[in-house]
Amino acid sequence: MFTDLSPLVAATTHWLTRAYPASGGALADALCEAQARQAATVAARLRYPTATDAALVGLAGPGGSGRLDWISGADADAGTSADDHAWRTWVDEVVASWAACLLGDADLAASAVAALAAGDHGPGAPADFRRLVAPDDRDRAAAALLRHPDLLAPVAALHRGRLLDRLGGGRALVA
Repeated sequence: MFTDLSPLVAATTHWLTRAYPASGGALADALCEAQARQAATVAARLRYPTATDAALVGLAGPGGSGRLDWISGADADAGTSADDHAWRTWVDEVVASWAACLLGDADLAASAVAALAAGDHGPGAPADFRRLVAPDDRDRAAAALLRHPDLLAPVAALHRGRLLDRLGGGRALVA
């Protein structure tokens, strides 16, 4: 069992960066991955706010990327190797959907980061999530696909309502 959610965050981050890849070379890849990882981390901590929740998802498994692959069109790129299948089983659909919501809406991302204080995982320093909450021009250029609201819409729509409920109906938006 684990309580840090790292396998789930890593797999969901990997899925996000494969579904919405960076363009522009190695630096762009790293910046895009950093933003995806921050979004997946915030989403996972909100989805599994206690150590018990994290332990239970570690025991039961998060569900995999099957529906996400189909909705995003990434299933054509899924591959058939056992290694490719293994990491996909650790993708959490709800976490990916919530991360897509956060990547497409800076105000919602700020509210989500602020809400982390209520969980067992600790809030993290605000600077820890700077690339998610306040991306600079280089971050935005590197993650143009990852942050494009129209491209994210099908994945974000899957569980947006649950995220808004978790954040207090969206009324907790940071000014």
